[in-house]
Amino acid sequence: GGSEALFLYTLSEAVNTVWLIVIVETVGNTLGSMTNWLIGWLVARKRPLVKETDKKALARVERYGSPILLLAWLPVVGDPLCLAAGWAGVPLLRATFFISVGKLGRYLALYALW
Repeated sequence: GGSEALFLYTLSEAVNTVWLIVIVETVGNTLGSMTNWLIGWLVARKRPLVKETDKKALARVERYGSPILLLAWLPVVGDPLCLAAGWAGVPLLRATFFISVGKLGRYLALYALW
């Protein structure tokens, strides 16, 4: 919930335009998720997954494909999904697209509710 709190605080301060805040938050959060994707991609070349949550996430990515990354914004399951996507070999640009669209949607929804 840290990024959501920061987003809402930044909106309340109204120092910058809303679109700038949404873009910066989306890019920052997407880069964080892409770090998880990269870790999954690198680890896949070295050793098998051992954590049960990572195995479940890998099964979801393999079952639903890269669009499942639209849910990367979710707490608890988002990070394992990104890790599993890297592990499963979801191409970088495709993963980045779906992750960023999901994250953008989250911030737009928060803004609409604010």
